[in-house]
Amino acid sequence: MKEETFFEFPCQFPVKAMGKADLKFDLLVLEIVRRHSTVIDGQEIKVRPSKDGNYVSVTVLIEATSKKQLDAIYQELHDHPLVLMTL
Repeated sequence: MKEETFFEFPCQFPVKAMGKADLKFDLLVLEIVRRHSTVIDGQEIKVRPSKDGNYVSVTVLIEATSKKQLDAIYQELHDHPLVLMTL
């Protein structure tokens, strides 16, 4: 049975996670994502602080190969106590 998805793999896919502003949050997100995928390029990591600087969003562009791979990345991010939200 073929897995139904809106994406055609392989494709470039932005993984985004948000958490408290901490100097190491971006490294945490990058470490989790790298366990499951190859990051396309070091310049494809974007960090944006919230308006008041209390939170940060980290976006990592990856070469996604399957829905199963994306599910594994998002599950591990979701399970980590420092990750408040994923998109």
